[in-house]
Amino acid sequence: MEGQMKLVIDCFKQVKGAGKSIGIYNLARHLVWELAGKQNAKQSSQNEIIVLGNSYNRKDFDVAGVTYIEIKKNPLSKLTCIRWELFDVSLFARKLGADKVLFVRGYASMLHLTKEYVIIHDMIPFYYHEHFKGYFNRLENFYIMRRLKASAKHADKVITISEASKRDIMKYAHADEKRITVIHNGYTPIKREVYAADGEDYIIAVTSKLPHKNAVGIAKAYMHYRKIAQHPLPLVVIGTDGAQLEGIDKELQGITWIGYVERDEELHRLLHNAKAFLFLSVAEGFGFPPIEAMQLETPVVCSNMSSLPEVVGDAALLVNPHDVQEVAQALIRVTTDSAYAKTLVEKGLRNAERFNWDKTGEKYREVLFDEV
Repeated sequence: MEGQMKLVIDCFKQVKGAGKSIGIYNLARHLVWELAGKQNAKQSSQNEIIVLGNSYNRKDFDVAGVTYIEIKKNPLSKLTCIRWELFDVSLFARKLGADKVLFVRGYASMLHLTKEYVIIHDMIPFYYHEHFKGYFNRLENFYIMRRLKASAKHADKVITISEASKRDIMKYAHADEKRITVIHNGYTPIKREVYAADGEDYIIAVTSKLPHKNAVGIAKAYMHYRKIAQHPLPLVVIGTDGAQLEGIDKELQGITWIGYVERDEELHRLLHNAKAFLFLSVAEGFGFPPIEAMQLETPVVCSNMSSLPEVVGDAALLVNPHDVQEVAQALIRVTTDSAYAKTLVEKGLRNAERFNWDKTGEKYREVLFDEV
């Protein structure tokens, strides 16, 4: 069937910086680039890739090798997006004569007018329903859970980004395991430039105010570390200013809270110059920050929950994110045992290579174009 496929990729709802979907946006962008690049290289191929976009994302998705169609609707309107994903996209794709439609955001259409492939990144809304009821708007979270369930059960193929997410999809949506394919996320290589040293050793953590990112756990573990370490290093926390964390004093000694870091170069400098990287999330579909730290030659202390052991392998020191003693001891080890830290750095560089886009793109091409 290769060379005879008309594939529509639905990127209408992708708006960089809007909502909480930067990871999904980046995956969609790099997937389109990868498929388009290989399409250009294979002149004999008759595959046609059609990308449905919006006025905000043309610069990222209108690339050689694809037919880009700008949908003249507002992707920032919730009602417009709901109608689009439930009905309009399926009707539009059928008019285009699509053989398959790939939904990158996890929600397939209700009409099922073409073959539907859906990328479900995680089932974290179900995690919030179980552990943090009321944190999000209950009606909105209920809608998201229902849509994820329906998409997982009725799509012709479900693609997900980790074995952990696959298990969650089977648990919560009761989807047929045979229709689920795991394709790990690809990473964008970071140039390991020579960054000027900051002049001070420090530990760095990446988190957010969302409960599953466990910023409170990071602060508590760090305070225990300060109590037991002979020469404790300061902590820099990226992703939240600490102001909205329940039970945590923003002025805790030794912690510098940094919100969103806009420039990648600044983020990479902070990661590269750190003595250790700390990531204590309790639920992740994949978890990119540890891979970024590994690329930047920083030893990683990482949560042992959800998809993270699968992603970091043996290249990080795994800890129980709720055990402050265990986390504190891990931080002491990676910041004082230079031989062990060097081993983690070497393993981290090799581990990151598992997720390069050549491998990820090839797996997507096999699923999207080779499977009937």
